[in-house]
Amino acid sequence: MKRVLYYDCFSGISGDMNLGAMIDLGVDVTFLKKELEKLNIQGWDLQAETDQRHGIRGTKVTVIQSSHEHKHRHLSDIFNIIDRSSLNKKTGDLAKKIFLKLAEAEATVHGIPVEKIHFHEVGAIDSIIDITGAAICFNALNIDEVHVSIIETGGGMVKCEHGTLPVPAPATAEILKNIPISKGGVDFEATTPTGAAILATLGTVFNKTIPFKILRTGYGVGHKDHPSVPNLLRIFLCEKEETTEAGHEALLIECNIDDMNPEHFEYVTEKLYRAGASDVYLTDVIMKKSRPGTILSVICEKGVEEALKEIIFKETTTLGIRCLKFNKETLSRVIEQVSTKFGPVTFKRSFYRGKEVSFKPEYSDCKKIAEETGLPLKMVYNIILSEITNLSGTDDSSEKN
Repeated sequence: MKRVLYYDCFSGISGDMNLGAMIDLGVDVTFLKKELEKLNIQGWDLQAETDQRHGIRGTKVTVIQSSHEHKHRHLSDIFNIIDRSSLNKKTGDLAKKIFLKLAEAEATVHGIPVEKIHFHEVGAIDSIIDITGAAICFNALNIDEVHVSIIETGGGMVKCEHGTLPVPAPATAEILKNIPISKGGVDFEATTPTGAAILATLGTVFNKTIPFKILRTGYGVGHKDHPSVPNLLRIFLCEKEETTEAGHEALLIECNIDDMNPEHFEYVTEKLYRAGASDVYLTDVIMKKSRPGTILSVICEKGVEEALKEIIFKETTTLGIRCLKFNKETLSRVIEQVSTKFGPVTFKRSFYRGKEVSFKPEYSDCKKIAEETGLPLKMVYNIILSEITNLSGTDDSSEKN
């Protein structure tokens, strides 16, 4: 079973609503405060209280500051606070990832490099508490996947340091690119940049209905009220069968290249793998004017495609990229070591919907044995497979019938 958080954002999300819903789900507020104190910043307190919207009970969180802060911090200042804290590395890294998502959006909106961006909204104590608190709560719940509904962004205008801006705020719109949203369900800023950055960083599946078993429900109460729509963030803590889906949506990124030194493909391929590509392969083709060319194909999961596109544009001569969605079906696998006459050998067992469909030794182990013994690789492979098959009492021929 997988533990899943499902964000039901019918009235948007903000940093404090997220903390309220997490506490409502069961994260202990005393534990949360003690973890936040590890940041070693002064002048704040966290207040969590029960409140209602349209008769639905939830938890409302308020970050109380002892004095109004006017300090403008760079992203590096935020990272230094986290790095010098006594938070565990997993929590600190996740908090920095959310901050980076927010800072990159602001940098894009203002047209300046990320390292030069400095703005009150991210530098403020309440944003530091909201984002670091989100990372603390997420890791405390031990979650495998985060699924997100369509996100309501709200409507009207919002006042900020830069003046009055349309909803969604430019930074929010930038963060939520390629993520399903709705607009105008309420007449205020329903989703803040901080809330958007939390979802964009934590989310693994967006706007896709998958069967869940709900374990608990948490409601985070927003500070505004609305006459017709309850200003609440609802989060479900769920369990999902690992075999519920035979496949999932993945991405195929491709481009045609006919004017690049072929020696460079190995370098590009290695960079793509390091950046998160699941598979990279090259196909020889004949292009216009009968010129020989190459199709560079990259398979990846959602969330890493932008980094892969950047590598392709920077490291190859292509002028354009195709990005296609497709359904990827993969077998679940178990890797284990098995004792053989040659010593321990790693085996991969593959399963489809809980049923074992293949069982084979690792190539690198067989290669090493062949080199050490002088036996042909195919003989090593067959000896090991025969030995394990006999020990398990499995007849290969019966598997084929």
